[in-house]
Amino acid sequence: MLLLTMLIATVAGAWLYAIWPMRGGSSAAGKRFGGPAAEEPHTAGRPRKPESLEGGLVAQLVGGEITRRQYRRPMEQAAARDDERHPLAIPPETGSAGA
Repeated sequence: MLLLTMLIATVAGAWLYAIWPMRGGSSAAGKRFGGPAAEEPHTAGRPRKPESLEGGLVAQLVGGEITRRQYRRPMEQAAARDDERHPLAIPPETGSAGA
């Protein structure tokens, strides 16, 4: 019975330790887990600007500014450009020629 009680207390303690930073209970925990306390004061409240084409397209898609079809076409073009700039080099097969 004591073992069961200790097991339940341990699980409850671990659960509270994991949930506490999400509730804003500790500024140190917020910094450690990237919560609101981890943000710099001058950027708090402002969304960050996307740093890439893909990020901008995703932000527009999530914000409802463009449709899935409008998102898909520029992503296809970006993938084609990336394929031209950095083609995939397939290594030669190793092993015996007769196999």
